[in-house]
Amino acid sequence: MLLGLVLLMCAPACGPAREVLLLTAQPSRPKEGSSMTLICETQGTSRKTDAQLEFCFFKDGRALGQGWSSSPKLLLPTVWREDSGSYWCEEKTTALRATRSPRIQIQVQGVPVWNVSLEVQPPGGQVQKGKKLVLICLATQGTGDITFSWYKGALGLNLETKTQSSLAAKFEILAVTDSDTEKYYCTADNGYGPSISELVSVTVRSPVSRPVLTVGELGAQVFPGDTVELHCEAQSGSPPILYRFYHEDVILGSSSAPSGGGASFNLSLTAEHSGNYSCEADNGLGPQLSEAVPLTVTVPTEDRKELLASGILEGLFGTLGPTIMALLFCCWLKKRIGRRPARDPSRSPPSPVPQVSNYVNSAAPLQEPSVYENVNVVSSGNEVYSLVYHTQQERPAAVEPRRTQSSDQVSEKPYCTFLPALLSFFQGLVLKLLKPWPLRKNKRFSGPISSLISPHNGKNI
Repeated sequence: MLLGLVLLMCAPACGPAREVLLLTAQPSRPKEGSSMTLICETQGTSRKTDAQLEFCFFKDGRALGQGWSSSPKLLLPTVWREDSGSYWCEEKTTALRATRSPRIQIQVQGVPVWNVSLEVQPPGGQVQKGKKLVLICLATQGTGDITFSWYKGALGLNLETKTQSSLAAKFEILAVTDSDTEKYYCTADNGYGPSISELVSVTVRSPVSRPVLTVGELGAQVFPGDTVELHCEAQSGSPPILYRFYHEDVILGSSSAPSGGGASFNLSLTAEHSGNYSCEADNGLGPQLSEAVPLTVTVPTEDRKELLASGILEGLFGTLGPTIMALLFCCWLKKRIGRRPARDPSRSPPSPVPQVSNYVNSAAPLQEPSVYENVNVVSSGNEVYSLVYHTQQERPAAVEPRRTQSSDQVSEKPYCTFLPALLSFFQGLVLKLLKPWPLRKNKRFSGPISSLISPHNGKNI
C-alpha cells in the first residue's frame, strides 16, 4: 500500500520532458540593407519524426511571408530600421495542436552616413549671371532615410532641407545673381549624426557690356609725330577683361585688365593713321565691340605738298628707274662695242709705212696731203734746185671698213634716240602733276628730270 502511494506521487516527476519551441535570428543584430533568417525549432525528445508540422512567423502580431508553411525557416532578403520589433513563431500539427515560441526583440542596426561631398554644376563653380546653378550633395554610404541640408556662407545660412531614401540629393538656384557668389556646403544625416561636406566656391560671372572708346583729348587736333592714347572701358563685366584695339578693322594691339576696369594703348601717329578706330572687350563670356570713333591726323599744307610730290616722284622713279638704267646700260654697251677694232691687232701683220718721194717731179702717191713750207729756189746754171721742207701731219687711225649689218644685229641708234625722248616725256608729265602743288623753295629743282639720275649708278642725286 505504501509502495503504490510512492509510485503515484512520483509519476508526474518521472514522465517525459516537456517540448519547448524557440525562435532565433541569424544574424542576431542585422544591419540595414542586409538579409536576416528566422529559425523556429523545438527542443525536446518526445516528438515523433513522422509527425506533419507547419510553421508560421509573426512580427508585432502580423504574420510574415506566406503564412503557414512546412519550412521552419524564413528568409528576409533586406531589413531596414523599421523592421526592428518583437518576433515569435508558432508550430502546429495536423491535429491543429499549436505551440507558440517566446517573443524575441530584434533591433536592425543602421549604417551611418559617411564621406559626404558637394558637387557644383556647371563644373568648376563658374556660372554665368542669370543661368541655373545646381548643388548636388552626395554620400558614399548610409542606410535608411537620409536628411540632406544645404548651407551658404561661413555663417551657415540654410538654403534647403529634404529627406529621402537615397545617397544623393540636389538643390537648384534657377537664376543666379551677383549675390550668389559665395562658398557653399551640405550635410547628410540618417539618425547617427550629420556628416558635413567641404566648402565649395561658386563665382557668378557677368558678361562684359559694350565698351566705350575714347581717342585722345576730345576735340584736340593731332599731327604726325604726336602720341595719342586709346582708352577702352566696359562699364560692367567680371574680370579679367581683355581689350583689343583696331584701326579700320586691323588690330593694333591688346591690353588686359586683371581686376576689371579699362585699359589703354598708346599710338604714335603718322599721316596714314587717319580713319576709324574701335575696341573690343572680352572676358570669356562673349566679346563686345565698341562704336567706331573717327580720328583725323592733320598734315601741314607744305608737308602735304611735299608728301604728294615725293610720292609721285618716288612712284615714277621706282617704276621707271630700272627701265632707264637698262637703256643707259645698253647704250653704253653698244658704244663700247662700236669702238672695238674689227680684228685683233696682235694677229695682223704690221702695215708698211708709206714712203714719201723727195723728188719734185715724181708721181705723187695716193696719200694724204702734205704741208710744205719754206720753198726756196736756187739757180745754178741751166738747172733749178728746190729746197723742200716737208712736214707730215699726224696720221689718223685707220678707219675700219664699214660692215654690212646682219639681220640679227640691233642698231644702237634707236636706243640712244629713244632714251632722251623718254626722259623728256616724263619730265613734262611730272611738271604737269606738280604744277598745282609747288614744292618748297628749298626743294625745287630747275634742271631736266634726267639730271636726277646718275648715268653711272642710277641713284637719285
